[in-house]
Amino acid sequence: MSRIDETLEFIPIRIAVLTVSDTRALAEDRSGQTLVDRIEKAGHLVADRKIIQDERDQIADQLRAWVADPQIDVVLSTGGTGLTGRDVTVEAHRDVYEKEIDAFGTVFTIVSMEKIGTSAVQSRATGGVAGGTYLFALPGSPGACKDAWDAILEKQFDYRHRPCNFVEIMPRLDEHLRRK
Repeated sequence: MSRIDETLEFIPIRIAVLTVSDTRALAEDRSGQTLVDRIEKAGHLVADRKIIQDERDQIADQLRAWVADPQIDVVLSTGGTGLTGRDVTVEAHRDVYEKEIDAFGTVFTIVSMEKIGTSAVQSRATGGVAGGTYLFALPGSPGACKDAWDAILEKQFDYRHRPCNFVEIMPRLDEHLRRK
């Protein structure tokens, strides 16, 4: 079973938060703020935060810019993961991914089922890796952001989490780019 190994030192990581919305401004961005609050409470650093409209190319461009930034380890986006015509965040993420973390969406659905029942099928939460950076697309509700962070991401972003975590393999995420 998972646990925190208190004999190991906590390693803070740098996380960028992207809110995808045609209507929200920073003052009304409850989902983005939920993530920021949890990131900081866990001891990590908020490396950047932006709000961008539901435009696939703009979302992908921002993700790529953060992937190229050596000061960012993880990108968490919120919003645009639903089924409507303007929900293009998942497609933008997949435009950027080198590898998809398939189990993230599955585990998120399991967590969501406990909270919202079969309505969980309407979420297309996803995760992946590009250029040595983790990218996760979360639904646009504060509750979904809390669930994703509290049940999955907080543990996986803690180097002390056992039996394994995302942080311990970070140095190897881009090893294919360093091969000769």
